[in-house]
Amino acid sequence: MTISTISPQDLAAQHERGDVCELLDVRTPVEFREVHVSFARNVPLDRLDPSALLSSRNGASQQPLYVICRSGNRANQACEKLVTAGFTNIVNVVGGTLAWEQAGLPVTRGQKAISLERQVRIAIGLLVLTGSALTWFVHPYWIGLPAFMGAGLIFSGLADFCGLALILGRMPWNQVAAPTSEKLGSSGVSCCTRKDAGC
Repeated sequence: MTISTISPQDLAAQHERGDVCELLDVRTPVEFREVHVSFARNVPLDRLDPSALLSSRNGASQQPLYVICRSGNRANQACEKLVTAGFTNIVNVVGGTLAWEQAGLPVTRGQKAISLERQVRIAIGLLVLTGSALTWFVHPYWIGLPAFMGAGLIFSGLADFCGLALILGRMPWNQVAAPTSEKLGSSGVSCCTRKDAGC
């Protein structure tokens, strides 16, 4: 099944017209807190439970479900996961939150954060540098560490899947404590249901 796409401009226009636009943002809670589409709901990719989501839609399973991330990659993974679980009307927002911002469309801003993609690059760089230094100063066997990271990058590029991103996404610095006054989604992640929500 082909996953449909929509431009940020078209989705914003639908929302302005008053159309029902259920939008899932599958980035980490910290990325979501930094900047997100005002009517988006945060359900991180590593906690996405398609069956729970389907049951929570209360008969609206035929309504479009829009998915967004930072630039499109994680949203595409989420779309594939949802389609595999039986969703029939999944729409990926092309270009993600970056494209939404660049189009000058309204967003909600919060505390600054380092994106998950940057964290992955930083982690790989540190591991390669550490492995190279250990190989030079301690023992040649440490060459396995940068070699392993290189193989992981190749796999990630071919499979379009990054296990390191999933691990980093679960780290404490990528989580946000949900205030008790806010409604929680089925994933336990704070959800923004108002245009003025500052989460």
